[in-house]
Amino acid sequence: MSPRRSLLALWLVMGCRPPTEADVTPEVAAAAEHRDALAISDELEALIEKGGDSEDDRVFALDRVRAIPDDQSAGYAFARAAVAGRVAELRGVKAGKLVGEAESFAQRSIERDPGFRGRAASRLLGSLWVQAPPRLLEHGDSEKGLGMLEQLAQEQPEEILNHLRLAEAYVFLGDPEPAVPHLCLVQAGRASLRRDDDALLQRLLTEVAEEESIECEAAAKTP
Repeated sequence: MSPRRSLLALWLVMGCRPPTEADVTPEVAAAAEHRDALAISDELEALIEKGGDSEDDRVFALDRVRAIPDDQSAGYAFARAAVAGRVAELRGVKAGKLVGEAESFAQRSIERDPGFRGRAASRLLGSLWVQAPPRLLEHGDSEKGLGMLEQLAQEQPEEILNHLRLAEAYVFLGDPEPAVPHLCLVQAGRASLRRDDDALLQRLLTEVAEEESIECEAAAKTP
């Protein structure tokens, strides 16, 4: 069964119907009309940043992206991975094949163009490997994901999202101490963060401060 039919079957089993244009935010519905996977993903991300998305928006976006033929571009694969990952966030332990879909398409995006959008697919995949239940993953685990995020932060130190995702991984794995210098670097560039990433930074700073002293002026010199 195809991923799109699997999602449709899940909605039917739950006694629901798949969301239509009438159920979702107008911007997402409008983006879907152009049959551009990356445009749909970007519009969904813009909604998520503002806190204005719904579950219907995410499911609708995934259904529409799946309906678009893969043009073998890094952009299509990244969009597919990103939107599948956003639906998986809502499903939690019931994410099932959505995690595998996000993993598979993130890898395809990397294979097609590893530098696409500043290596965004590598950040996505590294975080997925760290945080997803191991039973749902096929090609990686938390150790491999952490290594990927550490490599990104080392090779692209100017990209603060690399440091944010790495800090998030350390905290998720219960090792807040090495997260401190990376959090400090992100805090220094906080003005450039998306609203949801800024909220993540604040949450991580609060959690780490409960166990570690955060002295950013000194820590930021030695990430």
